Amino acid sequence: MGVAGLSVLAVLGSGWIGSLITIPDHEIARPIFINIPAVMIATFYVAVAAFLGMTFYLFALRAKNWERGAPEDRTRMWKRRILAAREGLSMKTLLREPGAGIMHAAIYYGFVVLFIGTVTLEVDHLLPTNIQFLNGRVYQGYSFVLDIAAVVFLGGIAMAYVRRYVAKPWRARSKTRPEDFWILTLLASIGVSGLLLEAARIQLIGSPEWESWSFVGKAMAGLIPASVASGLHQVLWATHAALFLVFLVMLPTTKLRHAMTSPANMALSPRERPKGAMREMPNLLEAEDIETVGASVIADFTWKQLLDTDACTVCGRCTAVCPANTTGKPLDPREIVLKLGEVAARTGSPAVSPPVGVDASITVTSDNVFERITPEELWACTTCRACDEACPVDIEIVDKILDMRRYLSLMEADFPSELGKAYINLENQSNVYGMSQASRGDWTDELDFEVKVLGDAGVEAEYLYWVGCAGSFDDRNRKVTISTAKLLHKAGVDFAILGPRELCTGDPARRTGNEYVFQGLALQNIETLNDLGITKLITQCPHCFNTMQNEYPQFGGHYEVMHHSELLMSLVDEGALTPKHDSSKTITYHDPCYLGRHNDVYTAPRGLVDIAGGRVEMERNGTGSFCCGAGGGRMFMEEHTGKKVNIERTEEAISTGADVIATACPFCFIMLDDGVKELGNESVEVKDLAILLEEQTRDS
Repeated sequence: MGVAGLSVLAVLGSGWIGSLITIPDHEIARPIFINIPAVMIATFYVAVAAFLGMTFYLFALRAKNWERGAPEDRTRMWKRRILAAREGLSMKTLLREPGAGIMHAAIYYGFVVLFIGTVTLEVDHLLPTNIQFLNGRVYQGYSFVLDIAAVVFLGGIAMAYVRRYVAKPWRARSKTRPEDFWILTLLASIGVSGLLLEAARIQLIGSPEWESWSFVGKAMAGLIPASVASGLHQVLWATHAALFLVFLVMLPTTKLRHAMTSPANMALSPRERPKGAMREMPNLLEAEDIETVGASVIADFTWKQLLDTDACTVCGRCTAVCPANTTGKPLDPREIVLKLGEVAARTGSPAVSPPVGVDASITVTSDNVFERITPEELWACTTCRACDEACPVDIEIVDKILDMRRYLSLMEADFPSELGKAYINLENQSNVYGMSQASRGDWTDELDFEVKVLGDAGVEAEYLYWVGCAGSFDDRNRKVTISTAKLLHKAGVDFAILGPRELCTGDPARRTGNEYVFQGLALQNIETLNDLGITKLITQCPHCFNTMQNEYPQFGGHYEVMHHSELLMSLVDEGALTPKHDSSKTITYHDPCYLGRHNDVYTAPRGLVDIAGGRVEMERNGTGSFCCGAGGGRMFMEEHTGKKVNIERTEEAISTGADVIATACPFCFIMLDDGVKELGNESVEVKDLAILLEEQTRDS
């Protein structure tokens, strides 16, 4: 309220000061408040001060609503945060999609320039006569720039009208609400009334030739009879001022608020936490005072997660790229954000306006988010991060889903029945397949050289090769393990394995909400690795890579972790491996989500593909790659609704005409291989990058 009070005093003060200063006697100038009675001027300043105070107050109520969330430190790394906010203010992220981006940029930049122009006019009005600058050529340039801004602003609004009410693309059609029409109409009215007001003013002063720099206003002035210019000017001035006051009220109470909250949200995104890491939790095996785990009520979410809901632009980019939504599952990432915001808004004290897109007829009776969000929505998520990557304002959607999964799994035992067996296997056998730990190293029997096992007497090695559960127990992925071991041996890499001492990293448990099982496995693994003095690890599984690189540090496990594609590519570059560079086959590469979007590894895998054949990219690749359907524990759950995600992706891969579908993840390998078989197109091979490279280095 302190800011609101200062703003009131500043506006009132500016009005009083302005009345004490004489307008300069300059032929080419912009006199302010010409033809406006003193009572209207006084009323304007008082009203603006009051409405600005109201605007700050309404934003303060929203901030109070965010404060209901749990504390979270977002005060570090301010240099990166300022750069992120600058990206938001510059529209850089919105312009990643040119159509909607240009429309938003035109409205935003047009409005900002017009607002700065208005403030500049007021500042010039307050200056002493001898230093006022809005006259002569400066004023003409000022008029020209503002007319251009007005045209750009109204052009953007016209594009928005066409997009929402004529073209009606799915994303715009699915999110359009009555509020959107009134917002666009208000902005258009502000723009049009401003130009008409300028035209009436120009006609009022005799439409001098030097006003031609105001090319729109001058042209429109010719349409206004001189006899009505004075009265019309006063009516338009009052209308324009009234519309601005309405805007001040709508700014914090409608989706217009994202103009303020979105850049703030981008600045406050978690720059210090790796994007592949889940939110940290205390040690559940030792803590005795934890009453609840995960998130079910508003107080369980962090204040930043609640700010996310007010920053949402409702653009639908998250939903458009979601593999679950695309294949007919109940999950809609945008609705997860909006529903959380709805519960937070309607249960606040006092309640504030909910996010746009919410059905006003729905009643919320408590702050439990499961009144609006169903478990089916949450369990459909593959945690691929496509939604987070696509969001132009850095909303963290996957974090919210995983926090709610934690609650469902540990507090309610409300999880898909298939996960029950997976949890039992992880607890009893330390691997999700339920296989004997004693057989973890059996794949080495197929090699013609000995593989060292760390922990055995006198064994040391530079690298620990972390094989992973799929690489140890799944028949298809054991071939990947064997190829990787052969390549490391051929390149002279000093490596060893853990054998039976290697446990599942816990990723399947953590991504399905079972933090307790995850921490049990993670802490055992970290103890083993630290006791053996291991600092460098190689793994072929992006899920193991992500967990050990980004999440084990939360529990004291700090290691240098390399994905096998990165190490193998470096060995080729160093000349330790000399492939044949056979280009007789065409290969399309599927980016694993946990290697790509979670950890930004895109270059090395493509380098290996280029060695093995001619690369052809799928339409959805790189940061825009489409999930195989196995992430987030979905590997161990059945799909009961809609099209299978792996079939959607396999069809896209086959459509490239490639001979081989390459990947760098054991789960992706299984899903794509199953997809090829289900589609009856087994002439297309599915291979891991290690197998492709090992084929290229035979006899070399």
